[in-house]
Amino acid sequence: MTAPRFVPIATGASPAPDTGVLRAGQHLRVLSLIPPMTQLNTPYPSTAYLTGFLRSRGVQAFQEDLALALVLRLLSRDGLGLLLDSAEAVPQAQRSDTLHTFIGEHARYLATIDRVIAFLQGRDSTLAHRINTRGYLPEGPRFATLDAYPDDESGDPLAWAFGSLGLQDRARHLATLYLNDLADVLRQAVDGRFEFVRYAESIAASQHSFDPLADALAAPPNLIDQTLAELTRDAVLRHQPDVVLLSVPFPGSVYAALRIGQTIKAQYPQVRVVLGGGFVNTELRELAEPRVFDVVDFVTLDAGERPLLALLEHLGGHRARDELVRTFVREGDGTVRLVQHPEPDVPFEHVGTPTWDGLPLHEYLSLLDMLNPMNRLWSDGRWNKLTVAHGCYWKKCSFCDVSLDYISRYEAASATVLADRIEAIVKETGQTGFHFVDEAAPPKVLKALAHELIQRQLGISWWGNVRFEKSFTPELCQLLAESGCIAISGGLEVASDRLLQLMKKGVSVEQVARVTRAFTDAGILVHAYLMYGFPTQTVQDTVDALEYVRQLFENGCIQSGFFHRFACTVHSPVGQDPDAYGVTLQPLPDGGFARNDVAFIDPTGTDHDKLGQALKKAIYNFMHGIGVDSDVRSWFDVRVPKPTVKRNRIAQALAQS
Repeated sequence: MTAPRFVPIATGASPAPDTGVLRAGQHLRVLSLIPPMTQLNTPYPSTAYLTGFLRSRGVQAFQEDLALALVLRLLSRDGLGLLLDSAEAVPQAQRSDTLHTFIGEHARYLATIDRVIAFLQGRDSTLAHRINTRGYLPEGPRFATLDAYPDDESGDPLAWAFGSLGLQDRARHLATLYLNDLADVLRQAVDGRFEFVRYAESIAASQHSFDPLADALAAPPNLIDQTLAELTRDAVLRHQPDVVLLSVPFPGSVYAALRIGQTIKAQYPQVRVVLGGGFVNTELRELAEPRVFDVVDFVTLDAGERPLLALLEHLGGHRARDELVRTFVREGDGTVRLVQHPEPDVPFEHVGTPTWDGLPLHEYLSLLDMLNPMNRLWSDGRWNKLTVAHGCYWKKCSFCDVSLDYISRYEAASATVLADRIEAIVKETGQTGFHFVDEAAPPKVLKALAHELIQRQLGISWWGNVRFEKSFTPELCQLLAESGCIAISGGLEVASDRLLQLMKKGVSVEQVARVTRAFTDAGILVHAYLMYGFPTQTVQDTVDALEYVRQLFENGCIQSGFFHRFACTVHSPVGQDPDAYGVTLQPLPDGGFARNDVAFIDPTGTDHDKLGQALKKAIYNFMHGIGVDSDVRSWFDVRVPKPTVKRNRIAQALAQS
């Protein structure tokens, strides 16, 4: 079958000035939706950004989080009643221990589910006492993970993590295991693709063909689909929108977003549906699949402010279709076209202040899945999300999408503007915790912001992502701590000076050690993003990297980390110039849908899958203080060479600082 044709259009009209006034479209009602699945502890920020921006331009804009709403509907007494029907429909011979536990303990699940949800929402803190008895909650297979924790003299497997004062934390961890058991029931009895965060990711991630998604959308709706459709109809009836925006940050949000669009187009065909977000911006830049437009009307790329203004003017009758900005449309002949009217993006300082108005901030679930204090920031507590600067000021890393707008277009806001936004958000939400979601927050901007926060005595707590560069001196780290910084994450990546240079990371292992130790000495938790499987990385490189990481934990430089498998994208320097990195790219199949990850042949022939299991096992134990002084070769199931890194390399680097 011939692949559908992709036809880009660039009109020649001169760009219109950004007057701050929408020519037409204020009368349109716009509803932004967070589709399943994203975080459950805090709203994904895209709809807050867009809603705040649109309201600043006089548009009637609203937002809802259907990811949270779906989970709260499924994990309720009524939802578990329906789930029992699905579980009992599974043939006896095919039932897992999880299903047997759920069916056998169903009465206890019904009696506890609403109270556990209220506890995780912070509305019933005294329930912690009963949860901690280990006799209140039904315990399925997920509770077996407690056996992996070291017992203390009392025989309590959680005492090492929480001690005698961790009543609430201990209970939230147990309650999270309880919810994970129920997620397993949903996966086994209703939909094998279900995850709390990555729902149906497998049928969207790097799928060149739309066929798997089309088949899933054409299948009879299951319990999860039906529930999502009901929530979608309720949201449309409640807000009566003319336009619905579906923000899709991850592959795991694509299927549900398209199901939402399918419901709207079937029952409210007059409503225009727009698809955008991180997944679209990276994977659908060459979209040529007309079937996508059976469930959405428009697909926009990159920062959404300018495309949305143009689209609303078009829908308001004051802009021609060929004057849309970075927007895919389907023509009558089935051809998919990208309309690229040349207009400048809205300056970062003029995008307005995010608003969480309309989102149920007191209904989010404060989960505690991982016990590591840094890791839990991602799932524990509700954080106001804010961007310090658009894009990345470094934009050289060879593994990164440096050619795309979200990285390449760097714009910073002044400290005054950022502090004004922070004050407005605190006033609106009543909460002072912030997660700065930058690719890499610039040290100069953070320094200026820290002074502004201290001068205004705002008293916030914040964390974010940085590059471990030498600008982060001990003095600056202390200043950031005084301004409210509690944690920092950053990329150490391969922990090899040779590969860091090949990556154009702009840092060395010893420099990272000194910077991370400066953060730690200032009382700031440090999480390291790590990578394996980079082009030309050998087994020796991998073993040496783990030895570096072990020493960073041993010397108190980092408290947390995670190893990611390198993935080559078509938008990265490796994907665009593979010869420079010694690899050969595999040809991409035709299909007209997603195009992002690309397979490659590495001449080293290293089996990174086998090594990856050891890396993840090792760092999980390092985060819990286990095996930090052991020979790193003990973590591998295969024979590996001895590290060439001296066991005191990091200690020496710190002594020289």
